[in-house]
Amino acid sequence: QVQLVESGGGLVQAGGSLTLSCAASGRTFSGDTMGWFRQAPGKEREFVGTISWNGRSTNYAGSVKGRFTISRDNAKNTVYLQMNSLKPDDTAVYYCVGAYRRGRYEYWGQGTQVTVSS
Repeated sequence: QVQLVESGGGLVQAGGSLTLSCAASGRTFSGDTMGWFRQAPGKEREFVGTISWNGRSTNYAGSVKGRFTISRDNAKNTVYLQMNSLKPDDTAVYYCVGAYRRGRYEYWGQGTQVTVSS
């Protein structure tokens, strides 16, 4: 069974930092693009960013660019989301995704809550 399990969420004050981890199991994702999405209360799920299979290419939403960094460790089958200068608008459930096929990501984690207080 393939699983993506996020961890590292929590409550942080505005201006603070958090690092989320996404540990994959059941298959290797070393050849796949991985990424993060988020969903705030009452809003649609939105794209946060992606990282290429070898980690050399990243892509970010404009709202997080310059504050968030995605990295990966293929030996550990794990992807990370480093979030700095957090804002209350970053409050959301953050989802890890993997294996982009035919216009969608095949695998999604269950999400981890990030709450940023003002």
